[in-house]
Amino acid sequence: MTPTVPAPAVLVEDLHVRFGEVEAVTGVGFEAPPGRATALLGRNGAGKSTTMRVLAGVVPPTSGRVVVAGIDVSQDPLGVKRAVGYCPDVGGLVPRATPWEHLQLSASLRRMTGWEPRARDLLERFELGDVAHRVTTGFSHGMGRRLSVILAAFHEPDVLLLDEPFDGVDPIGVEATFEVVADARARGASILLSTHLRELAIETCSTALVLRGGARVADMDAIDLRGEEGADAYRALLD
Repeated sequence: MTPTVPAPAVLVEDLHVRFGEVEAVTGVGFEAPPGRATALLGRNGAGKSTTMRVLAGVVPPTSGRVVVAGIDVSQDPLGVKRAVGYCPDVGGLVPRATPWEHLQLSASLRRMTGWEPRARDLLERFELGDVAHRVTTGFSHGMGRRLSVILAAFHEPDVLLLDEPFDGVDPIGVEATFEVVADARARGASILLSTHLRELAIETCSTALVLRGGARVADMDAIDLRGEEGADAYRALLD
């Protein structure tokens, strides 16, 4: 009897995204399976964040097919927003709200019950427990990044989208993000993580997609990017 192959948690076919005359994504296609973490790598302007925004239901595709958690992004972007956990590359926080109020609001919108212990655990993991009731105005960039990862992972989504989660984050925050990704993988979620930091992508993900100029130029095992040979191969893909 042939074993059943699980459907991809994320399916992207010939994705194009245009902003006026600018084509930010030019025909990207890939699949991301459940229970694995996939890195989107590339320089600034490669199309990583635009692709992530499409997957999150924030930016509509100009053309192509995108299915996330079994939902077609073009047909039901609100359904996609409900299904995923999304850490955007910038913004996403309410300046005059505390971390606890952010979590309280998220729990209310998603009709979560018994959420308080998980909220406390995540805040402590990311060393935000001491500022849980302080407004986010005045938070450092790294503190804001940590809170954004917490909010994305809070409701244990089937698809977790982390856009530049390591930007400006200290080693404790990096390690906590590693733990969040590992926890999500263990429960069968699909994780997509965009970053320009090759070394951290290798530590976190099993698969790497390299983007350049809005197009996919490589799809490989992340382990192939290890060491000096991997660094040389990565640089060659970006040139």
